[in-house]
Amino acid sequence: RTVGIILPSMFRPVLNHLGSGKEWNLDRKTGGLFILQGTDSGIYPRNHDFVLRDLQKNIDFLENSNAEYVILSNTSNIVNVDFKEAFRQHRQTEADITLLVKEMVLTPEDEQVLLVETDRRGRAQKLVKAQGKTGQKGLRFANMLILKRNLLLDIILGYQAIEYINIMDALEKDISSLKIGTYRVPGYIGRIYSRQSFFQRSMEMLQPEIQKELFWGERRILTRSRDCPPTKYGPASAVHNALVSSGCIIDGNVSESIIFRGVAIEEAARVTNCILMKSCKVGRGTVLENVIVPNNTIIQPGIFVRGQPEAVMMLNINQTE
Repeated sequence: RTVGIILPSMFRPVLNHLGSGKEWNLDRKTGGLFILQGTDSGIYPRNHDFVLRDLQKNIDFLENSNAEYVILSNTSNIVNVDFKEAFRQHRQTEADITLLVKEMVLTPEDEQVLLVETDRRGRAQKLVKAQGKTGQKGLRFANMLILKRNLLLDIILGYQAIEYINIMDALEKDISSLKIGTYRVPGYIGRIYSRQSFFQRSMEMLQPEIQKELFWGERRILTRSRDCPPTKYGPASAVHNALVSSGCIIDGNVSESIIFRGVAIEEAARVTNCILMKSCKVGRGTVLENVIVPNNTIIQPGIFVRGQPEAVMMLNINQTE
């Protein structure tokens, strides 16, 4: 098993989380985890998920591999997908490329996503933007695809003169000459485009049916373990439908919220529909609604901050003193 991860410009949190890959059994002599260099941030549109320059910079990783096939995936999806089933279909249909797709009703946030138009056999005929299709059903490209390593190398070398072309733009140009199949991803799939979509996808994790599908099925999602003492709940605390990590001290009221590790919420504080990240402190009597609080933020007592579910507020240090 070989996994290559192309780093974003702000890569330190990613490296801290991945470490050597031990938690995923990727710290091995053959294959394992490879950390790859990414391009500079901010020089291409945010909907360009597979910029060929990222792959060009790391072409030696692909050339030195002995794998026959490659799975490309971006990192903005929340999904528990069985790639074995997708790969089995890819082999059976003898496709050059298989795009993983999801049929769904399009929202205003999906304006820039890529839709796949197919024939009766599920072959991709056209790739179009979802702009102007809000409220309609569409077969959305799930930003995952399967293809042979040699074909990927041919695409990279064929477009090396164009620095910032998206691989999907390249496929659109060559769609008539390639046999491009589709695999429909079953179950839940969420995508994070922005702060608001991050908030919405996080709140969806409070739904038991989504939790069960993502985390409690046969395919477990593993993460890096960090040992902390159990969370302490004070006698005046009240918690309803919340995900609370270890190492917290909860003396106030928490509902419909996600609380990261090491958070302290003092008495008479009320936290509703919020995301509190690592090591935050919420002072006595503070009220937070529809708010994202970054790591290590200290919110003084008696502060009232209210966002809207459709326009969540992100606090910064200057707003909490």
